[in-house]
Order: sequence, then structure tokens, then C-alpha cells
Amino acid sequence: MKLLILSNGHGEDAIAARIAEQLQLSPNSPELAILPLVGEGHAYKELNIPLIGRVKKMPSGGFVYMDSRELWRDLQGGLLQLTLAQLQSIRQWGKEGGKFLAVGDILPLIFAWISGAEYAFVGTAKSEYYLRDENGWLASTSLLQRSLRSDYFPWERWLMSRPNCKAVFPRDTLTSQNLQQFSIPAFDLGNPMMDGLEVTTKSFLDNSKPLTILLLPGSRSPEVERNWQLILQAVNEIVQQFTDQEICFLAAIAPSLSLDSFKSLLIEQQWQTISLNLADIPIDDPQAISFEKNNTKLFLSQHAYGDCLNISDLAIAMAGTATEQFVGLGKPVFSLPGAGPQFTPNFAKRQTYLLGESVIFVNNVGEIGKQLKFVLDSPEKLQAIAENGKKRLGEPGAAARIANCLRDIWN
Repeated sequence: MKLLILSNGHGEDAIAARIAEQLQLSPNSPELAILPLVGEGHAYKELNIPLIGRVKKMPSGGFVYMDSRELWRDLQGGLLQLTLAQLQSIRQWGKEGGKFLAVGDILPLIFAWISGAEYAFVGTAKSEYYLRDENGWLASTSLLQRSLRSDYFPWERWLMSRPNCKAVFPRDTLTSQNLQQFSIPAFDLGNPMMDGLEVTTKSFLDNSKPLTILLLPGSRSPEVERNWQLILQAVNEIVQQFTDQEICFLAAIAPSLSLDSFKSLLIEQQWQTISLNLADIPIDDPQAISFEKNNTKLFLSQHAYGDCLNISDLAIAMAGTATEQFVGLGKPVFSLPGAGPQFTPNFAKRQTYLLGESVIFVNNVGEIGKQLKFVLDSPEKLQAIAENGKKRLGEPGAAARIANCLRDIWN
């Protein structure tokens, strides 16, 4: 069997790569190929899977739907020519008898349908939790949205209910149950973004170690640099609020980014670089960069993402996938409104719908210290956050379950 994986974004690439890795482990592994529709597909690099078709990094980073100006910049950057070339490659793959796994939103789903071949879909962008929870509709859900009966639009459901669509893998149980009502072959197998992030033996809020706070500024430049400035304001507020407690900050920076701007802003704010003592660093990253200010340590890391998520007690986040993964570990996230194009106030607000009480939206960065202290002083709140995270993101192992399902369907 020949299988072409289509994905459209950094987080989507990472999810697709986990499924591809599990497919490779099978004795009857399909002949795999990839086509990242947005960006260059760095998440696939270690899998040694051939690339089919053209790829190109666009100015918007894939967020054209958030701002018409971003769409115009992408068109000037060759978006139309890129899309036509990718469609040609997809049609050719379908003519040769290949099948498709679309991962992301409606874009890869449409491309898979256009091919005329059989396809499956991993829906990462939409969830019923944006509209409702187990108790019913959210107050923010409009009458129009309620009348549609799903977070997926009718044309998206049409694409998922075509005879050539053999399987749909929604991101959570609530969404799976809803799509099944529309005669869509939806399988509730969990969310692959939680794979490989099992909680370690280091306990949450361990009194024997400093309060450890994860900093997640995002993964796309130049937005990430603006986010970093706002996050450092939050860091200062937290340090002032917790004067009687030792705090350690861990900044998980995407490997594709340069650390220069992150270091420069820290130095501007009187953080001092210190020599790295591997015995003192709480993560397994010898390349991490250490800073200190008034006896508070801050580490910049690009090579210990899982460690950063596991050891941290809570997060200050302006990110998408990384925020969801941290919530899935049962821990609280405090989010700040950014200028976009991805992490806008509207995006941050919708993230609170998706992830529920695990995400605390802080509209005024000056209030973050007080809000953080309130949550940490409430054992009942922390327990509810832990239970909510597991419910919304599911258990690890979803990629293997999806890979097994695909093998059963197509073999």
C-alpha cells in the first residue's frame, strides 16, 4: 500500500510524524511519503520518509485565515503557484493507486478528496469543546452555531462522509460521539499530541524543589519575539509576588528559532548569564543557557521539550499545541493576549473554551502574580484541573492506535 501524508502546520506535522513512525514499525509497513502543505515539514526529518511535491515557508506561517493582510503577503510569496504544484503532485499520487492520510483542518481534507483516492482524516483543529462541554452548550455559543449541531461545518462533514473517506480520527471523545451522529466513520482513539509525554516520577508541586514555571512563547518568528517580551513582564510580576519562595523558570524554545533575541532581551532586563552546572539544571539539556537575577534562575532550552513539560508545575503560555500538551499532563496554564497573527486575544479566549478550566486567561499581565497564587493555594482547583486535562486530551498511545486502525482498514 502507498500512503501519502498531508499536513498543514508545525503542530500538525508533529502529530502526523508520530502516526507515520508507528506505521513504520509494522512488518507490513505501507510505502510512505509526505507532503507538508504549510512550511517545510521539519517534524518529519528524522523519519527518513521521502517528500513528494513542492514545499515552501510562507510569510504568514500558515495563519492566513486570521488576517487578510497575511493572505496578501502569502500570495505575493508564491502561495498560488505552490498550491497548484502541490495539487498536481496529489492527483498524480492518486492516479498511481496511492491513498491519503490528511492531518489538520479542511485544507488537507479537501486536497485528499480532490485526489479521487481513498483517504482518512485526523482532525486537529476543531472540537465540540469550543461549543459545549459534558453539561451542555457554552454561554458563548451562538444560536447559529447551535443550529449547526457541530463545530464542523456542513461542508466539512460532507467531506468526512464521502464513500472514499474510510476513517476520521477526532481529537476527543465528545467530538467523536457528535460526528458519529452524522454517519461519519469517526473513531475515538485519542489525541497523538500526548504521545511521548508521560508524566515522570518527579511529582507535581514537589516541596523539595523550587516552584518550576514553564515559559512557552510559541514557535513562529517574528511573533514569538513579541510574545517573549510580554512573558518576561509576567516573569517580573511573578517574582515580585513570590518573594518568599524559590522559583525556577524553564523556557522551551523551538529548535528552529535563533536564541539571539531571547538572550538579548534577558540581558536588557538585567538577567546575568551564569555558567551551566549540570548538577543544578533540572532538565537533560547540556546545551541549555542559564541566567540568574536576584537569586532566581531562568534556563533557555531547545533540546529537552519533554523534560520541560514534565518537570514544570505550571506554565505561562502563548502557544497552541504546546499549551494543549501541558494541559493534557493535568497542569494549569496561564495565557496572555498577544498581537498575533496566531496568538491573538480571540485565539487565547477560544483556547479557554477548548481546554476548559485548565487555562486561566490573564487579560492584564500585572494581575498574573495574584491569579497564579490564588490557583496554587486552592487544592480543589488543582485537582479539578488535573482531571479536566486528562479528559480533554486523553491517554498516551493514540498514534499507535490510529496506525493499527489504518492497517486494519486498508489491509
